Amino acid sequence: MLTKRTRCRIGAALTAVGTIAVLPAAQASAGPTSTSYSGTTTDGGSWVGDVPSTWNGTVLLYSHGMGPLEAADAPLPAARVGLLAAGYALVGSSYDPTGSEWALGSALDDQFQALADFEKDLPSAPKQVVAYGISMGGLITALEDEQTNGRLDGVLTACGVVAGGVVLKNYELDGEYAITRLLAPSEPVQLVGFANAADAVQTAKVLDAAARQAQATGSGRARLALAMAFSNVPTWAPSAVMPGPKAYAAQEAQQFAFEFSGTSTTLDEVELFRASMEQAAGGNPSWTAGVNFAQLLEGSPYATEVRALYKQAGLNLGSDLAVLTSGANIKADTNAVQWLEDTSVPTGRLQVPELDMHTIADQLAPVQQENYYASTVQEAGASGLLRQVFVQRQVHCNFTFAELLAGVLAVRHRISTGQWGSSSNPAELEGTANRLGLDGAAFDYYRPGPLSGVNGTFDPSADGTMPSS
Repeated sequence: MLTKRTRCRIGAALTAVGTIAVLPAAQASAGPTSTSYSGTTTDGGSWVGDVPSTWNGTVLLYSHGMGPLEAADAPLPAARVGLLAAGYALVGSSYDPTGSEWALGSALDDQFQALADFEKDLPSAPKQVVAYGISMGGLITALEDEQTNGRLDGVLTACGVVAGGVVLKNYELDGEYAITRLLAPSEPVQLVGFANAADAVQTAKVLDAAARQAQATGSGRARLALAMAFSNVPTWAPSAVMPGPKAYAAQEAQQFAFEFSGTSTTLDEVELFRASMEQAAGGNPSWTAGVNFAQLLEGSPYATEVRALYKQAGLNLGSDLAVLTSGANIKADTNAVQWLEDTSVPTGRLQVPELDMHTIADQLAPVQQENYYASTVQEAGASGLLRQVFVQRQVHCNFTFAELLAGVLAVRHRISTGQWGSSSNPAELEGTANRLGLDGAAFDYYRPGPLSGVNGTFDPSADGTMPSS
């Protein structure tokens, strides 16, 4: 289950202050007039929907991220109020309430069932249906695009895990393995195959402690930088000034702050997510066996930082990379990998226009996922349908309401005109958001680097989970 800290910061900028600004002054205290609907899905889940009295003809199908399996049709109550005031009808489901919080096994069916049932309650057929989602919900929304079959007209993903579940857990595992191998070689650390959440928390605490001890020395910081490069940890932490391109010590310090600071760390959450995903997949879907860690580093946008810190510490980077490669023995379960491939990995075969939005310093779904996803969509021949935009801000899903609404308007423009035009241009989105007079925006021109730690094609001959040593 997501910690309270994580749930609060997902969509944290969709504040009541920004959202209430959408409302006419006379309605600001009472909120918009709307009619609520609800229903159930065939797996025992639930859905909720709301139709404003002044409906604009567009339905927004909302996919929530990891957390309680409860029906929601907006990220936060304040966002719900604002979207209804702007004229949108809203609907969203809980997914299967008896399953794992990594709900990809049920989410698409439940979302499309909710939409079909909700459309029966509408006063007329919708003019447009736009799906949008955050975090894991962003992945769900991207998959909905591939399987829409006429049910959707456009898609908006926000902070989506669009590289898919297999890649996500592989690069996280690469970084965790590097910590255990280089910074805690004598510690018996369980990295995969968690029986429950308590096992995941215990692993996180051991890794947190090893990282904090390492941060006290130059050699430890260099090795931490290597591990965090594999995990794609951002170099711009909250409440900090963005470090310069050659400020390598500052970059590592901010990565450390992002990953290991606080009583409940980012890594704690990552490990809990792994336990949930393994529960859903029925085993471990990640591997290090057969991975060449020198090649992984070569493809990392953080490679220059790592080399500089190793040189400063007087360490042999090649030797450490060889140690990682020779000791890599974690094997995946074939069935678990296949389940994720079937449910949680985009093919890129888009059917309708899609706009992806990402903060540039995202600690849970690193922005480099967008680079990987763009390549996936390009290989599928669907690049004309995809546009990606970036927000100059730190923290996962940390968007203003104005940014979210500007993204919806850009997708609607593409649906109506058949062309993106300048609607997905950062300057145009910034202007649209600012003209709303809400809580501001920080769209900017940005190109994410490659995603580190993509472990190649799974080899089923290497089946069977083994603990790390």
